[in-house]
Amino acid sequence: MTSDIQELAGRYRDILRQAVFLVRSMDAEGELSIGHLSTLNMVAVGPMRVGAIARNAGIKVPSATEQIIKLELAELVERVPDPADARGVLVRLTSKGQDVREAANTRRNGSMARALQTLSGEEVQAIAAALPAIAKLNEALAGGHGTGTQQDQPAQGHNPAPAPQPTKD
Repeated sequence: MTSDIQELAGRYRDILRQAVFLVRSMDAEGELSIGHLSTLNMVAVGPMRVGAIARNAGIKVPSATEQIIKLELAELVERVPDPADARGVLVRLTSKGQDVREAANTRRNGSMARALQTLSGEEVQAIAAALPAIAKLNEALAGGHGTGTQQDQPAQGHNPAPAPQPTKD
């Protein structure tokens, strides 16, 4: 690995860490925490096991279970039997959860769009052009490349591009 790639990796992680902190604070007054919204966004693609939610969120299963219990009490998600494994359960979005998720994402996307409007046209184009490469990098990280491990795939063939996680420095 070249020193240029190592330097780029460090710079990218620094920018990503800062972005995660800023995105988390964008809607601090909203009804959902970023963790809760992240969970709703994950299960919006399809039902998932708690372990897969925990892995994608970068948290332990007991913490994911606590989040799911809170979301269940608010009637935003529900647990259903896993048809592929009678011993397992899947977490899926309710219609109320879908409505709340869409409203929170719309509000947060509006905040991001207002921030993007402060950039020049060239800067916006540069960000747009970088998105496919960032998505590919996320896929490489989700597949275990560069981490030394191969992560399990979520239930039912669900394989979302995980949200970037803050580094633990």
